[in-house]
Amino acid sequence: MNKARSIYFAGGCFWCVTPTFKNTDGVISVRCGYSGGDEREVSYLDVKSQKTRHRETIKITYDSEKVTYDELFDVFLCGVDPFDSEGQYIDKGHSYTLAVYYTDEYEREVAMREIEKLERETKTKVHIAVEPFRFFVEAEEEHQDYYLKNPLEFERELVESGRKKQ
Repeated sequence: MNKARSIYFAGGCFWCVTPTFKNTDGVISVRCGYSGGDEREVSYLDVKSQKTRHRETIKITYDSEKVTYDELFDVFLCGVDPFDSEGQYIDKGHSYTLAVYYTDEYEREVAMREIEKLERETKTKVHIAVEPFRFFVEAEEEHQDYYLKNPLEFERELVESGRKKQ
């Protein structure tokens, strides 16, 4: 019997961060959506055009007996630029900034500890908001598993955004 838990990370473009987690052992599912704003009904265009305070966010459901929150937080850090206060790569604006939405005190403590450690090691300000989880609005179906549904467009997005070097 698995011990399924869910966590919420805003890592810039949700299309771009999904595959990393989907390919992580112990991850059960990854869903794209929006968190951090006040509206419970929002669209991709609302969020992308900065009309809300939501960030593009992924909901990761994982088996806590196979992978830990700490390990998943490390995966998160390896897939983003934590020093960019304006967004991620070519995607700029609040909706593309980084955040960890914690669901309990342990998740908050891990996030704060790892951010402080990274700042000490690099002597550089880390721009990852650590906020209490309120709710998650699932994105439209066309955004779920975008990398599988649109492999050529996804590859182009990775290269054009600067996330992947040719």
